[in-house]
Amino acid sequence: MSRAEQPSRRTLLTAAVVAAVAGSAGPAVAAPRAHADDPAPARGAVPAGAPARPVDNRTWITYADWRAGTAKGTRAVAGVRPGVVIAAPAGTVAYADPHTGRTSTWEYATWTSPVHRLTVPSTEAIPSWNAHTPAGTWIQVELRGTYSDGTDTPWYVMGRWAAGDQDILRTSVDDQSDGRSSIWTDTFAVDDPASGLRLTSYRLRLTLYRKPGTKLTPTVWRLGAMGSDVPDRFTVPASTPGVAGELLVPRFSQEIHKGQYPEYDNGGEAWCSPTSSQMIVEYWGGRLTAEQLAWVDPTYADPQVCHAARSTYDHQYAGCGNWPFNAAYAATFKGLQGVVTRLGSLTDLETLIAAGIPAITSQSFLASELTGAGYGTSGHLMTVIGFTADGDVIANDPASPSNEAVRRVYKRREWENIWLRTKRYNASGNVASGTGGVCYLYFPAQPTARQRKALAAVGVR
Repeated sequence: MSRAEQPSRRTLLTAAVVAAVAGSAGPAVAAPRAHADDPAPARGAVPAGAPARPVDNRTWITYADWRAGTAKGTRAVAGVRPGVVIAAPAGTVAYADPHTGRTSTWEYATWTSPVHRLTVPSTEAIPSWNAHTPAGTWIQVELRGTYSDGTDTPWYVMGRWAAGDQDILRTSVDDQSDGRSSIWTDTFAVDDPASGLRLTSYRLRLTLYRKPGTKLTPTVWRLGAMGSDVPDRFTVPASTPGVAGELLVPRFSQEIHKGQYPEYDNGGEAWCSPTSSQMIVEYWGGRLTAEQLAWVDPTYADPQVCHAARSTYDHQYAGCGNWPFNAAYAATFKGLQGVVTRLGSLTDLETLIAAGIPAITSQSFLASELTGAGYGTSGHLMTVIGFTADGDVIANDPASPSNEAVRRVYKRREWENIWLRTKRYNASGNVASGTGGVCYLYFPAQPTARQRKALAAVGVR
């Protein structure tokens, strides 16, 4: 979102925070070449001397990972990009699509991860996944956790997803709670963090669906979750500027799409997330075919942005800002993967930029809090593409009147605070929530040694 303060997709989560307080650019370029002596970091490696992170990332991505899960009708597949597929269906089920009114029968099979014990007992967890879902298939992702008092959560549905929208309409699921935790669109959240209750471990369950009697199968290549316990804060410590540099990321404005396809979150003015996603997809060389774009009005500029909006739209949330849906969309392009995580400082972003990896960040702010933005927002996505010699942030801000105006330079201290804080005051003077450093990272399925090292340094595998 952009413009004047608008209702956040996390309105109810914000209310919980309040209660707690009361009681067309140039072409994409290749990333910097890796040095031959750059070692691949050990799995989960943390740089020496680095402070403990309030974030835990666990990803299932290797053939050994997939073999370690519990399969009911699925099997692990090896290869350059290992994954899990349907082998022999475990059964059939009827699914009543709440958004179309249609009930259809599907064959299904499941894969359940081993229990992951969080290194950071967490107040929130956000799963993300990368998958191929050919026509006639879709997937569901669920999470079940254990609290710090030893009791368990129910199985929570974290998303029903397909790359297209002809079989089911991708959706989050509302009204999931056990009275101690709740699901807010794409985020598991402990209802009362001040109570001390935390999520200490979890399992993820995949259900793969296909049309009965076919040999079709989804393939899931990456599955994981980010657990976190970011301390409540209105301000964050300032980081010291690091190495300057700028990546040549294509520039797309969401504003030039205002009024187009209002069925997808009221048109382009609300498309900050898919517009940012498309910028980075195309930075890495991802392109849509004429056939894929044939549905878009040929008089519209940058039809790929319209396609990204349609392909990330969550029919329950009624918007394009579902974080895992955006990461999953990016991974539908050959050779890309995507993940949702939290970072701890602008130093983390500098590390990624130096390795050629741009990032999409989520922030909320008043117009007075970000010099030069010209608007306030309760939730907005931007693409960070570099840093000036003074350490200021170079961002492709889709809330710009034209593609040419998308590149912005924002003051380092202002930008760092609006991104990393967890609490803020909104335009009405009330306490509202901030994202605490949420970002999307899209990067090659086969990263270079330098890219692997940078990702490991920010806690991503």
